[in-house]
Amino acid sequence: MTLDLVCRYFLLFFFCSMLGWLMEVTCKLFQFHRFINRGFLIGPYCPIYGFGAVLVTLLLSRYADSVAAVFVLAMVVCGTLEYLTSYMMEKLFHARWWDYSQKKFNLNGRVCADTLIPFGLLGLGMIYFVKPLLFGWFSHLTDSWLYGLSWGLVILFLADTVVSTCVLGKIRHAATMTSGDSTEAITKAVRESLARQSALFRRQLHAFPDMKMYNRTLQQRLKTRRAEAEADMRARREKFRADIEAGEQRIKAEIKARKNK
Repeated sequence: MTLDLVCRYFLLFFFCSMLGWLMEVTCKLFQFHRFINRGFLIGPYCPIYGFGAVLVTLLLSRYADSVAAVFVLAMVVCGTLEYLTSYMMEKLFHARWWDYSQKKFNLNGRVCADTLIPFGLLGLGMIYFVKPLLFGWFSHLTDSWLYGLSWGLVILFLADTVVSTCVLGKIRHAATMTSGDSTEAITKAVRESLARQSALFRRQLHAFPDMKMYNRTLQQRLKTRRAEAEADMRARREKFRADIEAGEQRIKAEIKARKNK
């Protein structure tokens, strides 16, 4: 893959990230009737849409002759990406950024049918409309404009990622230091703490109204206590069973002794 093509794909990634952010903001505007700056980054872009656009373009362009194949495979590709993104962000930052557990046909609350169908439609739009349109625009850029724009956006994106990751790291630390005894209590305490911080922290609260946080140390402690309780319960059941068997043996022995007399 040439540097020219790499730049074109990065511009595709960036512009589709912005389009994804615009869709998210529009959806939340109808849902909450107010502007919400979606995404964990500061700027107006949601990288998961950019990565999805690049993956769909790279993997599914060969199936452009079949609309059905593109639709189904786009659901698979984008659904897998959403699941892995949810899993990795939860492991890294001790928070569930979105949760579909209350929706039908969900997989561990990370993906659901309500999002897979739009992913398929977005895949169709990417293959048959967005990619040809954007690559057509990029072809009119001179090399200096193509490289300069790409590198400028790379620097902007990396700087935003570094700052936003630091903010998320502090949010993770706040969750770790919280003494709440449940996910709800921890989330409430963290939100109350962040509400008193700078605009960068408050933005995360507004960006993900349904975000749930947890304390991994607390979870491990609860898991250990649960295992200890289960082990104690098994030991009690075994002792109870042994006592019953011993009692039965004594009764049988007494009956046998009486018969022998």
